[in-house]
Amino acid sequence: MDLDIPVFIKPLEVEIDGHGKYRHAETVQDLARMLLSKWPGSEGEKFHSALMRSIEAMEWYVAAATARSAFVDAAHEAGMHVLPDDMDEMKKAS
Repeated sequence: MDLDIPVFIKPLEVEIDGHGKYRHAETVQDLARMLLSKWPGSEGEKFHSALMRSIEAMEWYVAAATARSAFVDAAHEAGMHVLPDDMDEMKKAS
């Protein structure tokens, strides 16, 4: 695994720091850092899947989009919004 080579994803913002407070990610490494820092619900099945897909993407075994998708699923499992993925849903709710 070469952490010096960024594995780019479609950028996202995740509401990890509290309601309305988003953190930006552009690489799989950014996703892994968030998962390993202060992730709520780190015992969830989707959290573990997202962490494994992130590691696999950094090792070039799976596509970066696979890691991103698993991360979004884990964020939803933990009750967090992800932008731009959740924009349509959030517009309908307001």
